[in-house]
Amino acid sequence: MRLLLDTHVVIWWLEASPRLRDETREAIAQAADVFVSAVSAVEIAAKTAIGKLSTPDDFAERIAAHSMIELPVIVRHGLALQDLPLHHRDPFDRLLIAQARCEGLTIVTNDRAFTAYDVAILAA
Repeated sequence: MRLLLDTHVVIWWLEASPRLRDETREAIAQAADVFVSAVSAVEIAAKTAIGKLSTPDDFAERIAAHSMIELPVIVRHGLALQDLPLHHRDPFDRLLIAQARCEGLTIVTNDRAFTAYDVAILAA
């Protein structure tokens, strides 16, 4: 399975949070590929800037240490947004959905709004 972690799931994984279901934790550990989008880094930085989150200084190193693959945002991902209905207005989430659809990835999320889209989901 090839997984794309939603931003909150990346944080939960790195913090070993009990909010992440055991089954999901196992699926992430066993996945062939686990991707973390540049979108998540932007979202974390934006929320850190307004005081809603705290970004670890070694965030990129921690992702690499867990053998996660950085997924850049490319033109094709941006253009795929025009094909998504506006069920969900969060621009970060919409771009993650577009990336997952373009790249054939399953999104790991706890956000029920993702179910309105034609994208594979693994519940966090």
